[in-house]
Amino acid sequence: MNEAIAWESVLQRDASADERFFYGVTTTGIYCRPSCPSRKPKRDNVAFFSSIEAAERAGFRACQRCRPNRAKAPNSAVETARSYIDRHISDLSDERITLERLSEQSGMSPYHLQRKFKETVGLTPAQYVRARKSERLKDELKRGETVSRASFGAGYGSSSRVYEDAPTRLGMTPATYKSGGSGAHIDYIIAKTSLGSLLVGATNRGVCAVTLGDNADVLEAALEREYPAASRKRLTEPWSALRNWVEAVVATVEGAGSRTDIPIDVQASAFQWKVWRELQKIPFGETRSYSDIANAIGSPRSVRAVASAIANNRVAVVIPCHRVVRQSGSLGGYRWGVERKRKLLAKERATRGESTS
Repeated sequence: MNEAIAWESVLQRDASADERFFYGVTTTGIYCRPSCPSRKPKRDNVAFFSSIEAAERAGFRACQRCRPNRAKAPNSAVETARSYIDRHISDLSDERITLERLSEQSGMSPYHLQRKFKETVGLTPAQYVRARKSERLKDELKRGETVSRASFGAGYGSSSRVYEDAPTRLGMTPATYKSGGSGAHIDYIIAKTSLGSLLVGATNRGVCAVTLGDNADVLEAALEREYPAASRKRLTEPWSALRNWVEAVVATVEGAGSRTDIPIDVQASAFQWKVWRELQKIPFGETRSYSDIANAIGSPRSVRAVASAIANNRVAVVIPCHRVVRQSGSLGGYRWGVERKRKLLAKERATRGESTS
């Protein structure tokens, strides 16, 4: 890839380059399409990737504005409504976004728009507005704005509303998130497995990171990028409480069984949690398709939104996203490498076969 040409495409927001590469912004941990209308980053803070999988393996998450990990929604009315929401939140419009206003813009009745929007996106229009405000808030906080300025810049009427939403949306208070996890403490352990290095990190509320990689340095760098100002300590003591969780995760990686009682402390939307809880119901050694998951949560047309929620999983194997495959049976993508996904499933099937023979 010629990075000079790629950078020029980003500067020009060249939509014709959207399928050729993606770019990640190291200061935010977000990756985008070249045509993304978000604020242009500094060149020194940009990394280029040839695929979505490469960007996500490097620890970047999908931009909620240009949605590089999704195809465009087939329903034009829904796409019109979603674009209207995106535009007004990004432009800091004071206008209150109501279902009636979205209905006027899309040319669809409020009742049908509400139903079609949820089927396509996986969220109601109101839930989508809250999710977009949350993403805007995180961007503002990471740029150094005060909590008050970031709150109003993201479209919240008051800071108190932000703090009400914070435990679900951010996983911590806005002030703590603004400082990159400042005040939070993360203990972590790095273990060796047959699939490479494994990092398990946890706060005092539960596991916040489970990642697989080729070496410890890459995993530690990804953890630091997610929580740059949190205090982090690598544990080596064999008696630490975290080690029990690590042993359980390693057992799953090696195909020896899985546990669903490990506490999780990860920021996510209500829809993401709905998807993740459904993943935890998939029996050890079995798989489900993205469509199966969408049907199970009552949103059969939200396959793309389900795939996006799965791609945003931060705790490998604890939330077993590796058990979700394409309708055809092919593996699909995996944040920590398709070959690792293949081996995880093979180990689980082998263990399950032994237990039933």
